[in-house]
Amino acid sequence: MELTRFTDLALRVILRLAQPGTSDGLGGREVAAAVGAGTAELDPVLDRLARLDLVTVDPVSGAVALAPSARDVSIGWIVRHLEGMGDVVDCGGSSPCPLVCGCRLRAALREAQQAFFRTLDPILVRDVVPRRTLSLGMPVIR
Repeated sequence: MELTRFTDLALRVILRLAQPGTSDGLGGREVAAAVGAGTAELDPVLDRLARLDLVTVDPVSGAVALAPSARDVSIGWIVRHLEGMGDVVDCGGSSPCPLVCGCRLRAALREAQQAFFRTLDPILVRDVVPRRTLSLGMPVIR
């Protein structure tokens, strides 16, 4: 299963903000540079993470910080909420698959998707935080 760029960026933001020395937050441009995105691309990601109570954004300074409880959130929960629970393949839509009647692949893929999420469920943000601080996308050993 491939994650969307949106989810990828969201996970990068969470991991970057979970690193030591970021409790006061980082500026939006600094976060964007650290995760390899432009600010325009990152703004909707930050908005969604804030709505999920994973990050806070200071209304005055614009500093982005990890929410206090976010370190104990499951990666599976985060990915489910960002990716959604839609089907892995679109058998209908504007160009429906002519093999949809009697096809069992869709159910197998749905089961595989659930297994993917179940694998991520026990992994918490704090379990996957890098032990080094990243600056402008480049590792800086501390």
